[in-house]
Amino acid sequence: MKSLPTIPRFEVFKNRKRILNNPLPFHNENFEKYGDIFRVKIGLRKSVVFTRNPGHIKQVLQTQNKKYHKSPLQTVDLAKYIGHGILTSNGEHWRTHRRMVQPAFHKKKLLGLLGIMQTAIRTELKRIKPNVEEDIFPLMGDLAFQVVAKSLFSRSDIQLAMAKLQDITETNQKMLIKEMRQPYMKWWFNLSGQIRKHMRLSEIGRDVLDKIIEERIQSGEEKDDLLDMLLKARYDDGTPMPRRQLIDEVMILFTAGHETTANVLSFTLFLLAKNKKDQQRVFEEVSQLDLDSDDIMQNISQLTYTKQCIEESMRLFPPAYVIDRISIEEDTLGELEIPKNTLILMSIYELHRYASYWDSPSAFRPERFDVQNKKDFQDYYYPFGAGPRMCVGNNFAMYEMVLAIAEIIKKYDLQTDLNEVEINPLISLKPKEVPLVFLER
Repeated sequence: MKSLPTIPRFEVFKNRKRILNNPLPFHNENFEKYGDIFRVKIGLRKSVVFTRNPGHIKQVLQTQNKKYHKSPLQTVDLAKYIGHGILTSNGEHWRTHRRMVQPAFHKKKLLGLLGIMQTAIRTELKRIKPNVEEDIFPLMGDLAFQVVAKSLFSRSDIQLAMAKLQDITETNQKMLIKEMRQPYMKWWFNLSGQIRKHMRLSEIGRDVLDKIIEERIQSGEEKDDLLDMLLKARYDDGTPMPRRQLIDEVMILFTAGHETTANVLSFTLFLLAKNKKDQQRVFEEVSQLDLDSDDIMQNISQLTYTKQCIEESMRLFPPAYVIDRISIEEDTLGELEIPKNTLILMSIYELHRYASYWDSPSAFRPERFDVQNKKDFQDYYYPFGAGPRMCVGNNFAMYEMVLAIAEIIKKYDLQTDLNEVEINPLISLKPKEVPLVFLER
């Protein structure tokens, strides 16, 4: 790897403040300077390879995925806070539990959750204040939070407990970001007790979930929600998941399930507020449907342009803006030899805005995602990842987002004076503030 352009540790340290705040401009500068792949030194013997090359990304995630695992950034650093579930595990442990969790997200199973989903969305949207400018990101966070909580637990009386869990996950995420972006400070985070403090918070969060699960088991009720499906899941020998593993899976579904959706909804609403012609087209599409119909799936299938707007929003602001892998054996990316134990960060944010593959990459053009065009970009578009590790809840998230956008646009005309959203790249890509005005139609 001697021929690979390398950014020295000094350069990383010199830019430490801006990297901690938002590393994406630093990434972009180096991609523009060094090309589609480069290396960053982060320690005496540690380095990270960054790539935005679509051929590299497809190889790592799909064609040669068996040569790569999730990196310790997730299986160690993230896992210590949210457990060893399907997002944060590798190998046989991952395969076994993916097989157990996957059936809960089959389309036929999701049909039974659409009513719960729509009711939760409508309940949260009643909080919208018409004709007043407000930051809609917290509202979308609460909306996505309630959809996941009710789809998981079918309960509306656990708001305090779930709000506590939400606060814990957000607090721990901020700590994790500091650890990841300041690896040279890890000794201090340990010595000062900061990591222990946040791991104790994680245990409090697990206790919240344990209590909810225990109450369900003791009640003997069957709700046919996601928790029921996980409780019924069995290993090959017929035994159920141990309680700690069940809590890990629920914690991950809760954390990943509400956060990324809230982000995408916020970005999409902003883009529709800025692009009035597209908003009008969504309104015309939604106006032709009876959103009170019992056939919710039929409505979703007809909201094609609404879905395209969400897909274009995820191109511009991909929830998983960077995907990490570590090589578990030697490989070759193009002419580059990849030794075993090489940490690779694939910039989906850069790929989704790469002018070599997207016409007018900074423009909001939902028509790109017309079904006739999808083959044109399948190797350049990874909003939910790709390959065997593709997000298990991608259909759940799309149904929720299409329903939420449809309900909002049917009732409100969105307006904003904001020219550009300031982004906040944490574990997923968040907006810092999204001030919108909802004008009643």
